[in-house]
Amino acid sequence: MMVLAQLNNPRAAQAFVDYLKNQQIEAQLAVEAADQVAILVDGAKLEKAQRLWHEFEQHPNDEKYWQASWQVGTTDSALSYQGSSLNLISRFKALSWLNQAVSLVCVVLYCLFVLGSFNSLFAILKFDPNNPIQWFTPAVIHFSAIHLIFNLMWWMSLGAKVEKRLGATQLVFIFIITALFSNWVQFLMVGDNFGGLSGVVYGLLGFCWIYGYLTGDSVIKVDKPIVGFMLVWLVLGFADVLFVSMANWAHLLGLVSGGFYGWFLSTTKPAKLKANDTNT
Repeated sequence: MMVLAQLNNPRAAQAFVDYLKNQQIEAQLAVEAADQVAILVDGAKLEKAQRLWHEFEQHPNDEKYWQASWQVGTTDSALSYQGSSLNLISRFKALSWLNQAVSLVCVVLYCLFVLGSFNSLFAILKFDPNNPIQWFTPAVIHFSAIHLIFNLMWWMSLGAKVEKRLGATQLVFIFIITALFSNWVQFLMVGDNFGGLSGVVYGLLGFCWIYGYLTGDSVIKVDKPIVGFMLVWLVLGFADVLFVSMANWAHLLGLVSGGFYGWFLSTTKPAKLKANDTNT
């Protein structure tokens, strides 16, 4: 099951889930907070579910959604949720294999670092201009738990946005492009003593920001407060007032390369996606 959307109206969410079931799409709800739920759908039918969700966003009070609840027998107020909360494990399971794989590699490597393998592993994974594989491996190196958690939080969230709308292949492209540019510039400006998924995370931010703005895509676009927070964080890093060592050039080039790719993709978007946008 994959997360389709979040909604702060549980009853409306239940009506939409019932409608999906009438459309032969397996779906269920999972509680995120006291008044917010997530809609989980069968990953094999995610694209169809997304089109129906865009229709629901435009006309949430359409009678067909409420009639669906009568047809599947969930008209009462006691909604049937999957579990008591959408915890981290549930979120992780809802991610694609690619998102999960990158996350697991980062976690495993950090655990090995903590257990005493830092020197040997860092020598193998740090940036090396003569080894193309090591142009990318610094992205999975993290030096603290906070560093790891912060990056994985954004990687999972923004990566899921891209996958929902454009598929895992585009997430692979974004990873490759942003890791390549951010790591190379950080190396050229500072040296090889760096690591972290931050360059890719800022790349995802730049991509979602620009692509979402230019296409009006409600799935990918990032809220302005989030963009503002990340940009302020970037500026503070260059100002060197955070009392932590940050790969500032990797952040900047990740943002720029991700934004540029977002612009490029928005101008060459397949007709199929353009047609879907008219339903949003």
